[in-house]
Amino acid sequence: MKHSSSRVIFALRLLVLVLFLLPVLWMITASLHPQGVPLSQKLHLLPQRVTLENYVRVWQLVPIGRYTFNSLIVVGTAVPLTIVTSSWAGFSMAQLPHAAQRRLVLLSLIVLMVPGIALWSTRFLIFKYLGWHDSYLALIAPAWMGTSPFYVLMFYRAFRRVPTAIYDAARLDGAGVLQSWGSVALPIARPTAIGVGLLSFIFYWGDFISPLLYLSSERQYTLPIALQLLQQLGRSDWPLLMAAAVMATAVPVILFLLAQPAFHKS
Repeated sequence: MKHSSSRVIFALRLLVLVLFLLPVLWMITASLHPQGVPLSQKLHLLPQRVTLENYVRVWQLVPIGRYTFNSLIVVGTAVPLTIVTSSWAGFSMAQLPHAAQRRLVLLSLIVLMVPGIALWSTRFLIFKYLGWHDSYLALIAPAWMGTSPFYVLMFYRAFRRVPTAIYDAARLDGAGVLQSWGSVALPIARPTAIGVGLLSFIFYWGDFISPLLYLSSERQYTLPIALQLLQQLGRSDWPLLMAAAVMATAVPVILFLLAQPAFHKS
């Protein structure tokens, strides 16, 4: 009975995995399709004639390398900053009295319900006043506030589950606030830190609106802008667009796979 139930669970997991991988499989297959040949209406493992010319065309049509490097600069700065600031906020909330914690959690949930479009014009005016327009500072600015209240709540939940006796023992040993955060709380919440890092990486890596609003110099464009430029060059050139999508998707997928051992160790 136990073996049969485990087989059913394995089969269900495999089915869910296949369903999630089908769009990725179609994207990769379409990227290998020859130019000018209509895509098949049926799902094939590989096209009749496999070609890598679409990947070469991506490099020829747009400076994809420079745009990718620009995106790496943004995420390389914003992701660590997000982890630090959101963990600071979550750690501070966890140290407050319960009444204050409830008020801040409610405030965070209210802020989460504010649509991002409502902040576009205000942010644009603020960044222009500060001289951050056409600068990476405008793209990284949300990281100074933890990027999202959701990340703060994730850290708050993780730090709140730590027994208060551990914090008290650290204070008795002479640990200050920052030392208690860095040496006690953050190592315990390592899975949460990794999760916030991955989520914020995906957020900044796929952010299209911010570069479109705040950047005017072509040399500073990020990878999502490159995908939009390719779409404007040929909206029906699906093999080209899928090749660029595969290149853009490869980085976060590789990062997620590399982060798997850290989750298992935790």
